Amino acid sequence: MQILVIDDVALNLKLMEHLIRRLPDCSSVLFDSSVDALDWSAANDPDLVIVDYMMPTPDGLEFAARFRELPGKAETPILMVTANTDPEIRYQALEAGINDFLNKPIDRTELLSRARNMLRLRDAQKQLQGRAAWLESEVRAATAEIAARELETIVRLARAAEFRDPETGAHIQRMAHFSQLVGRRIGLSERQQEILLLAAPLHDVGKLGTPDRILLKPGKLTPEEWEVMKQHASIGHEILRESASPVIQAGAEIAWSHHEKFDGTGYPRGLSGEAIPLFGRIVAIADVFDALTSIRPYKRRWSIDEASAYMREQSGRHFDPALIDAFFEVLPDVIDVMARFRDDEEPRHEDPGTTPPRDLPPQRLAGIA
Repeated sequence: MQILVIDDVALNLKLMEHLIRRLPDCSSVLFDSSVDALDWSAANDPDLVIVDYMMPTPDGLEFAARFRELPGKAETPILMVTANTDPEIRYQALEAGINDFLNKPIDRTELLSRARNMLRLRDAQKQLQGRAAWLESEVRAATAEIAARELETIVRLARAAEFRDPETGAHIQRMAHFSQLVGRRIGLSERQQEILLLAAPLHDVGKLGTPDRILLKPGKLTPEEWEVMKQHASIGHEILRESASPVIQAGAEIAWSHHEKFDGTGYPRGLSGEAIPLFGRIVAIADVFDALTSIRPYKRRWSIDEASAYMREQSGRHFDPALIDAFFEVLPDVIDVMARFRDDEEPRHEDPGTTPPRDLPPQRLAGIA
């Protein structure tokens, strides 16, 4: 262990060096200048500091106070050597961070005993710090493992829904990133943006409960079929809602609310305005825009201009006007995301260049049922 000694008298330094040699596994670092000792301490971590009270500025009290301000020095034991017995000086020393005192003239036995005691204290501190660091590392590793498993669950749930739907895996990546871009634009925290990015792909997990004859039907749905199709929002909420995970809880909220409309004509609850959860309002925009600009078995790909015109037309009806404005403010970034996450294989379509049949309901036309 390393002992830092500061005294402006060379003979006292020699005496301290000699006595410290009697302590097992200890070495000394000697300074006759408290300024130099502070400079050294900024880059080194002694296990014990022995400092004389009466020195040129900074004296022992000021040295201790400035030493305590250095990073990592709050708990290092400090032993002050002084011939002053004034209680007020000792009170000031304790306030400055001094742990113990040694009176002059120095008694060798007392010095060695006090030094041993303070070094034992320092050793215990270092062991506790090591234990705390180990525990922190273990907690980080366990937390990372839990987060990885949670993410795997989310991805698998999203892919399970994807395999039953004509949408592609790239769709859920694009719409999730679109959602994050909007969240960032409106000032969500980094953590909220992360939750939104991870939870958005779960928006249609309820389609696991939708019959294939309805989910994959290329033409117009009957009123009865449309009622069955709409149930996927509630089914998704039921699948996800009891999770303890903040991400999956957000996924449940998104699944239940991303088909609501700002004017109250959406489903499943007919919510309107800001009664619709924020994440649901954001994902509604991201989901519809990507569906419009993608090929589906029942529709061609709309151009960005066509899709933008439709989205603006639906501001205040389907979509939150403030969020629509935020979406178009980040449109260049949205287009970058579209370029990054392209579909490997486009869904089959007889004639992608033709105008989609107008007898499809708007949700079906957009590919957002």
